[in-house]
Amino acid sequence: MSTSMQERRDGIAQFVTAEGSVTFGQLKKAFSGVSEMTLRTDLKALDEARRIVRTHGGARSVEYVVGTDDLLLNRNTRNVEAKAIIARKARELIRPDSTIFFDSGSTTTALAREMEDVRALAFTNSLTCAAELARLERVRTIMVGGGLNRYSMSLNGSKTIEQVSELSFDLLFLGVTSFQSTTGFACGSDDEAALKRALIAHAEKTVVLMDSSKLGQKSTFKICDLADVDCVVSDGNLTEHFKKYCEEAEVEVL
Repeated sequence: MSTSMQERRDGIAQFVTAEGSVTFGQLKKAFSGVSEMTLRTDLKALDEARRIVRTHGGARSVEYVVGTDDLLLNRNTRNVEAKAIIARKARELIRPDSTIFFDSGSTTTALAREMEDVRALAFTNSLTCAAELARLERVRTIMVGGGLNRYSMSLNGSKTIEQVSELSFDLLFLGVTSFQSTTGFACGSDDEAALKRALIAHAEKTVVLMDSSKLGQKSTFKICDLADVDCVVSDGNLTEHFKKYCEEAEVEVL
């Protein structure tokens, strides 16, 4: 690939990521010196490289579609030690003969990897969580159906919410993208936010798995308020302000 082509595609990817969602007309205006055919070829190549997501009328950023800051593959390589700490703490909350839902995400996947082989019924919409749970003999794992998000390797959509509405869980391990004191927990996908709200409504206890880097970050779609969850498991580096919010909302912090 020539340097000029690489630079142009880098520019397109950065533009789409910054805007979140763009039309083809916006792309043509932003890259006025590039032919329509070349732009379409670039979009196809960037979509295949999973740097953007092509849509019928333009393109969207991976964050907009996935509801996270990056591909799951990339997120698995960041904050690895923090995720391991969270997974070990959260593992202690699991009791034999309970029903558990593992939400999608790199931290919930780390927890599934740490889970001990106790008798339990585990539900998940995450392909990576299911793969980790498959090693356990005493855990019966059930996947809820839905449309495949190939970026986050999870299933979601109206079919998933419909199935969740017929279930109930003792324990929900919830992944989030960000937290702000004014807006609560959020993510970058409306489909994922809707599913997470449905999961919370059908869980006896909701446990958020969140490393401290997500504090103060901003995402588009609100999931819930702090008071809507029961416990936050983190890496030991939460701010005193956040701990105070939790205390006021009667949310346990581990």
